[in-house]
Amino acid sequence: MPTLRYTPAIVPTAIIAFDFDPLLRLADGLVVRWQTVALVAIIAAALVIAGLIARREGLRPDDLLFIAVATVPGAVFGGRLGYVLLHVDYYAANTGAIVDPGQGSLELGLAVVGGLLSGSYVAALLGAPFGHWLRTAALPLLFVLGAGKLAMVLGGSGQGQPSDLAWATAFVGAGPWGSLAPELPSHPSQAYEGIATLVILTVLTLAVAAEGFQARDGRLFAVALGAWAVARAAISLTWRDPTAIGGLSAGGLIAAAIALGCLVAFIAVVRRRPGSRDPEAAHPEVTWADPETRPRF
Repeated sequence: MPTLRYTPAIVPTAIIAFDFDPLLRLADGLVVRWQTVALVAIIAAALVIAGLIARREGLRPDDLLFIAVATVPGAVFGGRLGYVLLHVDYYAANTGAIVDPGQGSLELGLAVVGGLLSGSYVAALLGAPFGHWLRTAALPLLFVLGAGKLAMVLGGSGQGQPSDLAWATAFVGAGPWGSLAPELPSHPSQAYEGIATLVILTVLTLAVAAEGFQARDGRLFAVALGAWAVARAAISLTWRDPTAIGGLSAGGLIAAAIALGCLVAFIAVVRRRPGSRDPEAAHPEVTWADPETRPRF
């Protein structure tokens, strides 16, 4: 697996240096990373936002919990598959480490795709209209992706290539930090992606507020996910990962593939023939007053 080496004598001085304890120390020796605390708060806030949108869309808010939980196994499987692809040489020689939860990590792009697939499967079992739920999930997903990336700053994770730019960041102090050579001034790649994603979220929120993307056919989700993937692919040029094709790392290529898939899906939805069957036609009134009327599965 790649390692980062540098010569301390020639390291430039970072303009932005973080020096704080990344651990929340509770009673009885219990220690939690601030990054983890932030992620829990972000996910909770996203669920509340999604619930409010679901209510406005006339969907069953209680189905939201089933679908949200269903995204977890798909996200874990997809994220692990992506991480193995990023380090295929290592895992080819250490196949047992593939299923070792204490070794390695997850890749975000395929984690999102895996979560989408498993969540969509359970939504279909519940009889939830697919297009409506994709529209409901679009903005909360961007919020989780953007705010989650910014939360990585609390753990010193996600640092990019070494840089002497005015906004280069470094993490000093005892840590423990999540990046290799955290004291080396580097591109704040995690902040780049977080800020870019929240900008996309703001633009799409304004578009929805102006009554754009009114169709409940998944096009809002395709635009949201595709725009995030484009931003991620571009920002991957600043990552520390080795390049694979066209200057992009393997993670950047995955993001580019996701963006292409979203473009194809968007075009397919927009070009749907007027006479074709509307997938939401079977659910003209998406309200269930009585839990007993929930479709069986």
